[in-house]
Amino acid sequence: MTDSKSGLSPCLNPLNCVFFQKEFEDVEKTFDQLVTIAQNIPRTNVLESNENYWKAVCRSLIFRFPDDLEILKIGKKIQIKSASRYGGGDLGVNGTRVGKLLTALEKLNS
Repeated sequence: MTDSKSGLSPCLNPLNCVFFQKEFEDVEKTFDQLVTIAQNIPRTNVLESNENYWKAVCRSLIFRFPDDLEILKIGKKIQIKSASRYGGGDLGVNGTRVGKLLTALEKLNS
């Protein structure tokens, strides 16, 4: 759930959720780049997309566990949240996903 003023909802369980927030100089360009990168993640199904918010479900390779991936542009900041829908832990999958998004973004802009 998002609120355009306060942002993405916080992680309820840090064992199966990762939240990232950073201010960017060119937030429009960065948001568009992140969405493009995220859309190319294998087994990703986009649920919602507009000029400020993007949400998809990413499924694991073997068991097809669903994880929610959200990207929100709020002011000069971008928030990214990746969270498992089920289970108490994710074995680091969500952190890895967000890390790969940010690494790919960095490569685009270097």
